Amino acid sequence: MSSHEIECTTNGNGKMAAPYRQDMPPPGGFQAVKYKRNLPTRGPGAYVILGGVTAICAFGFYRLGKGNLEKRELEREKIWSRIHLVPLLMAEGDRDTYRRQQAALAREREIMKDVPGWEVGSFLWMKLVLSLMISPAVRVGVVPDTQVGKSVYNNPKYAESNVVLL
Repeated sequence: MSSHEIECTTNGNGKMAAPYRQDMPPPGGFQAVKYKRNLPTRGPGAYVILGGVTAICAFGFYRLGKGNLEKRELEREKIWSRIHLVPLLMAEGDRDTYRRQQAALAREREIMKDVPGWEVGSFLWMKLVLSLMISPAVRVGVVPDTQVGKSVYNNPKYAESNVVLL
């Protein structure tokens, strides 16, 4: 018997024991195979999330703008408070300078009390040192009389001073 022949069992008279019957689907077909995943929808949809993120960003930018306005107002207030404090601070600095100068004169008076002819507060040596430290243009310090009062930018409001400080 060849390999491609099918061996069948037969009853004694040479006929097959059961008639050959091909396996067929039932009438109406098989039931549908459920292959899809049945996942429930969880959470909000994409448009709801996008709308929520947009609303949160808009609210954040609104608060940022309000905060910037508040910060700008506080900065302006701080600047104006400093401007109004300048005279007070200058007066305090002047009082401190005067107090230090009087203390220096008192120390000088105490130290030089035994030196005959010493004049307290004359500062002759200080005038000499300052005159050597300052540039020659400032030591001269006076503009020639031909240029005194000459207007600058052709406007008398901006008249030159007669003292040059470099």
